[in-house]
Amino acid sequence: MNYWNQDSGQQNITQPARDSERSPHTLDQEMSSLSGTAEAPIGVFDSGVGGLTILSALRQELPYENYIYFGDTANCPYGMRDDAEIIELSIQACGFLIEQGVKLIVVACNTASQAALNSLRATFTSIRFVGVIPAVKPAARFTKNGRIGIAATRHASKATYLKQLIDDFAVASGIQAFAVGCPELVTLVEQGEIDGLAVEETVRQALDPILKEGVDVIVLGCTHFPALRPVIERVTYHKIHVIDSSNAVARHTHRVLDAEGLIQPDNSNITQFGNIEMWCSGDAEVFRNVAMKLIGYSVHVQQARF
Repeated sequence: MNYWNQDSGQQNITQPARDSERSPHTLDQEMSSLSGTAEAPIGVFDSGVGGLTILSALRQELPYENYIYFGDTANCPYGMRDDAEIIELSIQACGFLIEQGVKLIVVACNTASQAALNSLRATFTSIRFVGVIPAVKPAARFTKNGRIGIAATRHASKATYLKQLIDDFAVASGIQAFAVGCPELVTLVEQGEIDGLAVEETVRQALDPILKEGVDVIVLGCTHFPALRPVIERVTYHKIHVIDSSNAVARHTHRVLDAEGLIQPDNSNITQFGNIEMWCSGDAEVFRNVAMKLIGYSVHVQQARF
């Protein structure tokens, strides 16, 4: 596999969070009685607003479920952090969601899924987790010329997990894969800049290393990037197949809930979508404004204070 943009950025120093100073086992025990009922909401966690693309797919697949979304905007982006920081922040975020009584958590962040999912499952043993997997397998199936590109965060583009996926589903079939870290695209989405000439130019430059390789499929390996899909398709002249894992994550979540008997009970009187409760660790008004651009409707956002 080939990589670009591997220069390491300056690491951010994160002070220990209050919840991380508590015993994770104690927190898990405290909340276990709330995490196993079908009526409980689904938790969705991301480093920022990118996971809203997963939330949209979940609401299409499971429209009558209630959702609690947490975006860790005060610590975004995760893609510039090391594994230890990502694990600590992910445990803090998921601990918060468990305190709200969720029955399952979708880790709607590729970087957190790759770095922290095993730690989350070991820490919170009574809750079910669904992670995000880069769509390398379908990309290998769709390619016609045997060359695929993966756009991800810097961390995710270099992760051992991604390399293993590529070895298993691409290299084993004689397909070449080219991964590139695109932190600037995360920044665009977090700022609510998802269209326009300046955005097109930034996207074009970010993807240039893999476009030069003649790929005919691009995997969006960060949940922020589907928000830029129209721009990506435009700058590639609609000649490259662009795929992400949002719908696959939603279907898998449905299967997990069904297998565990945790699907929201059928109610013929329900005619509307379930409720959404949104939280972020940063500025709630900024999050609300960006979220409205991404999902197309206004939401109330609260700031979580740890």
